[in-house]
Amino acid sequence: MHSITIVALGPGSPDLLTLGALKQMKRARHVILRTARHGAAALLAREGIAFDSLDSLYEQSLDFETLTRLAAEQLMDRASRQALTYAVPDPNRDETVRRLLALAGGNIRILPGVALETAMISQRDPAGSMLTAVAVDLVVHNAQQPLCVVELDSRRLAGEVKLKVMGKYGEEAEILFFPPSESSVRKGLRLPLCELDRQPRYDHTAGFIVFPSGLLEKTAFDPEDLLALMQRLRAPDGCPWDREQTHQSLAKYLVEEANEASCALMEENWEEAADELGDVFLQLAFQAVMGEEYATFTWGDMLRAICRKLIRRHPHVFGELKLDTSGEVLKNWDLIKQKEHGESSPGEAMGNISKGLASLLRAEKVQKLAARAGFDWNKPEETLGKVHEEADELADALRDGKGAEEELGNLLFSCVNTARLMGLSADETLRKATDKFIRRFVWMENEIKSENKSLNMLTINDFGVYWERSKG
Repeated sequence: MHSITIVALGPGSPDLLTLGALKQMKRARHVILRTARHGAAALLAREGIAFDSLDSLYEQSLDFETLTRLAAEQLMDRASRQALTYAVPDPNRDETVRRLLALAGGNIRILPGVALETAMISQRDPAGSMLTAVAVDLVVHNAQQPLCVVELDSRRLAGEVKLKVMGKYGEEAEILFFPPSESSVRKGLRLPLCELDRQPRYDHTAGFIVFPSGLLEKTAFDPEDLLALMQRLRAPDGCPWDREQTHQSLAKYLVEEANEASCALMEENWEEAADELGDVFLQLAFQAVMGEEYATFTWGDMLRAICRKLIRRHPHVFGELKLDTSGEVLKNWDLIKQKEHGESSPGEAMGNISKGLASLLRAEKVQKLAARAGFDWNKPEETLGKVHEEADELADALRDGKGAEEELGNLLFSCVNTARLMGLSADETLRKATDKFIRRFVWMENEIKSENKSLNMLTINDFGVYWERSKG
């Protein structure tokens, strides 16, 4: 394969074509433009530079993905016969160039040129990021800085980009829209983002800059906004309650919010789950902001720790290890954890399980470690026999008046074992049983009231009658 030299034609005005690009195209034997619909094309003709273009591919392609594929294939085919120079508006933003680099990287040379956004931001300096609208995988990561988007070549594309950008900036965010023009100095129109796809004209020279709204005016938020809110609440003139909190005083709220979020997820109440998970997120941001103040840890420390852990504990994804089943993954996960914690035995691993966990969950984790060491029952029917045995021992302890607490703990531990071998969470099973009890008690309570009776006047046998009826 012969070499491919890629040059930048610039945003559109011939004034923004670099001297280096012009010299390269003058000495090249074979010049191909991605499109001849560019302001520099007329200049090349006046300079006596012969060129072909890929404009015919636009008509053959149903979508931009197909266009980039066909363009790369055609360029590779021509480069197999002779060296060529390929001219695009901006190599750094061009999808056909990206695909070419993937196919023939080492044989491609790219000359620097004027970026597409230059004419839009030269007198505004948004100090933000930049995307091309026709990018196959256009992703907006946050709304903390201005964003410049170029090559907005159709109303349909403007609508697609608007939806992606609105998710981060909000529909009322202010934009500067630059209508089609190849002028070296552009004038933008100030509009709300929601009107991006309602303009009279679009082509490859159109684009826009979107600006972040003020924190209190935003309708879309990202993690940085939450941190900013918490910093404001913790400021000297912020909220007295928020300013009084410490890492330790907030610890209990993290557990409470996590439990509430867990319940909402189990109940498949998605609106409530989003709300409750937001409360969990608040606790994380709260701790991070305090951590920066106290120099204990930061938001970055938290993210770095979990990202490193995920990479480290998934060598079958981010490394060369091959694991085919979830069972193999769990076994390897435990081995990695043991090395990280310096654990040499299952007993040490059990001792390292946090005592701050809910007791049912801690018991389940201990039992799983024992099971992985080979110390386990084979099926739940066997552990159910143990439940009966422990219940009998509890009954004996109650009669003797000593050791009842220990025997009750043994009974609960055996119940957790039975739930685990049934493939159930003892904690979740108990939660459901509690919810069922509440529903039946409320039904019984309403039924008693409907018969003009008082709860205080009923005997336990009377309650038993209503309770049985509540099961129907």
